Amino acid sequence: MTAEVRAFFSSPQFAVVGASSNPAKFGHKVLAWYQAHNLPVTPINPASQTITTSYGEYPAVKSVSQLSEPKRTSLSVITPPPVTLEVLKEAKRVGIPAVWLQPGTFDDEVLSFAHGKDDGYSGDVIAGEGGMGSEGWCVLVDGEKGMRSAGKL
Repeated sequence: MTAEVRAFFSSPQFAVVGASSNPAKFGHKVLAWYQAHNLPVTPINPASQTITTSYGEYPAVKSVSQLSEPKRTSLSVITPPPVTLEVLKEAKRVGIPAVWLQPGTFDDEVLSFAHGKDDGYSGDVIAGEGGMGSEGWCVLVDGEKGMRSAGKL
């Protein structure tokens, strides 16, 4: 497990950008994964006031800047690459310490910014090749191992 994954799971709070009430969407599956592991998680979705999973209905915030304690919150991102780039810029502005970019959420431009190029994001980043899944790092596949590495399991 990488130092970035340990740092990600060392945060006391988590948020999911792209959270969804639709069980077929990965934004729903990732949010439910955090809930299933009893981790404090905030759904982020600009179009929904609440997000419902099998664990109940939860108030959503519209953006990363609306998180109550962004500097103590690691962020899972499940958005298309152009949206992900804007999310990373906002995460940088508010001091998010770590981000996990799920497969399909990034392109070369996003990865360049995520890894600090051209005055980009400066926190820990989990994205791209690696992990145990065939498509790269995925919290649904690699999350429990990451939690163990951070002493949370």
